[in-house]
Amino acid sequence: MLYDRILIKYGELTLKGKNKYSFIKHTNYIIKEKCKNFPNLKYISNYERFYIILNGENHNDVINALNKVFGLHAYCLTAKCESDLESIKDLALKVIKEEIKETTTFKVETKRADKLFPMTSLEVSKTIASHVLKESSYLVVDVKNPQVTLRIEIRDDGTYISTKEIPGLGGLPVGKDGKGLLMLSGGIDSPIAGYLIQKRGVAIDAVHFSSPPYTSLRSKQKVLDLTEKLAHYDNNSKIKVYDVPFTKLQKAIYENCPHSYAITIMRRMMYRIAEKIALKNQALIIVNGENVGQVASQTMQSMYAINQVSSMPIIRPCATMDKLEIISIARKIDTYDISIRPYEDCCTIFVPKNPVTKPELDKCIEFENKFNYEQLISECIDNIKVITVKAGEPIQLVSSDELNELF
Repeated sequence: MLYDRILIKYGELTLKGKNKYSFIKHTNYIIKEKCKNFPNLKYISNYERFYIILNGENHNDVINALNKVFGLHAYCLTAKCESDLESIKDLALKVIKEEIKETTTFKVETKRADKLFPMTSLEVSKTIASHVLKESSYLVVDVKNPQVTLRIEIRDDGTYISTKEIPGLGGLPVGKDGKGLLMLSGGIDSPIAGYLIQKRGVAIDAVHFSSPPYTSLRSKQKVLDLTEKLAHYDNNSKIKVYDVPFTKLQKAIYENCPHSYAITIMRRMMYRIAEKIALKNQALIIVNGENVGQVASQTMQSMYAINQVSSMPIIRPCATMDKLEIISIARKIDTYDISIRPYEDCCTIFVPKNPVTKPELDKCIEFENKFNYEQLISECIDNIKVITVKAGEPIQLVSSDELNELF
């Protein structure tokens, strides 16, 4: 393999002013955590450059690990040589011949960080392009819209050459911006909300509401499998799930409130519980997969009435996305096939035929005062089970054979 290292590019992190190096340091820590199964890797940090020296490790496997790290703008497979013109010409030609086998347009782009190098960047680019053209008859120069850009970077410690720039996930490193509590239902939207808030640097715990025997063990299996997918993006590769036994409270809602208001009241109870869990566990925001106008509980009026029970910031990353956009991300992060398993969660059982779409806050309060919901909320909190889900270590409540039999 010609390339012996991967160059990391940070993108948005470099705009953080005085906090830049704190963000970069945290990102580098996550990179090393995600790559800890590659014992031969070495790391070199040099100003805003971060190199992963492969030392014989498979670069595709390392790149797969980098594809779970937020905060990376891009990464390049890179080769290094001495900073003298003949060495640069020789390595540039080898890189081109390795990467290009047929007629292709290209250009050479040079950055000369080492100002002692005796040629300007433009002179280097012209010299190398001329040399490569003489030796490779299938190449055509196109400086405006090339198919391949040969990047040369002349630095104090050597010259680095690459052609491939692989886009990273972007965003901010997870855990740098505190923690949020994700309301994870098992549907398509809520795991995407979790993924998107992770992308903005927020670590997550998850809360799930179970209503056995109306919701099954397979429904809980969905949630744990979705959490395992999200754990791959966590800075420590694990996420806690707070499993709330919700049956008694949910039944009380349906016994004491008009069925048309049941969903609204249920969501208000969920927010009350989520806020208590968040405050107890240092989470600063509640996150969910609500989408404006998607269902009765997600109209503007419904969200207003539901929001009134919590003083915490509630972030809805999917609020303005259409379903196809959400599904596209779900396929990308491999949660879609899990989310569409046909098991009901507590949001889909007991669904009234005509749920109110414009609930009135006064009526919500009036209906809630018909039963001692505070006592039932306390019982929910007291009986929470906490499950820690780690990336690459799925928890099996239901055997895979049993799941497969259902499809």
